[in-house]
Amino acid sequence: MSKSHRLFDLMQVLRRHRQPVAGVELAREAGVSLRTIRRDVASLQAMGAEIDGEPGVGYVLKPGFLLPPLMFSLEEIHALALGAQWVSRQTDNGLALAANNALGKIGAVLPSDVRHELYDNAFHVGRRPTPLQSLDLGMLRQAMREQRKVHIAYRDPQGVSTERVIWPISLGFVETARFVAGWCELRQDFRTFRADRIERAELQADRYPGRRRDLVKQWRSQVADEDDHLADGALTPRRHADT
Repeated sequence: MSKSHRLFDLMQVLRRHRQPVAGVELAREAGVSLRTIRRDVASLQAMGAEIDGEPGVGYVLKPGFLLPPLMFSLEEIHALALGAQWVSRQTDNGLALAANNALGKIGAVLPSDVRHELYDNAFHVGRRPTPLQSLDLGMLRQAMREQRKVHIAYRDPQGVSTERVIWPISLGFVETARFVAGWCELRQDFRTFRADRIERAELQADRYPGRRRDLVKQWRSQVADEDDHLADGALTPRRHADT
């Protein structure tokens, strides 16, 4: 392994540990000697990385340092390319553009000898068929970012339509199905809605209280307390799925 790759791997290990990690542990993960770790830490410090280290305590990396040039392993590059392809073909136009832009930014800073791997055609993700009436996922993502309520007309499996106000907190993608998880003011509980059964969705001016991330934790906690299953492709137990 070249020194540049070894330094990058060491940075990744240090980033994973928020608390000081012993030099012997770093040496074990990197597969090198403790002496090499000490030299590599000194090299990173000389490049500007703020790494604190004390004998018997270990090393800790302060945030904010980027090791140039940006380096990825071949598998990491393939994972990024595959992920970007999936997003661009399975989500909405806004995320598709963002994924392609991100891939372009990564390609611009990759070393020339591995840049072609980012555009390798070793993987293929099929395009999701576009329904005749497609729910605007971009609007739902905006609602989640801004914690805005959404008024929907929702059709149940029997074809009965209800008007609801929901607090969108998460989007789910299971095979070709799309789901919206959130608090339902009608049910006064968390619910998961199938996107293909949302007949109409309108962004509201009202914002829902609390923090979205906390609501997601509450929703996941309730789901974890029940027996997981997939009902009609649902992401949650049946009690929380308005399928």
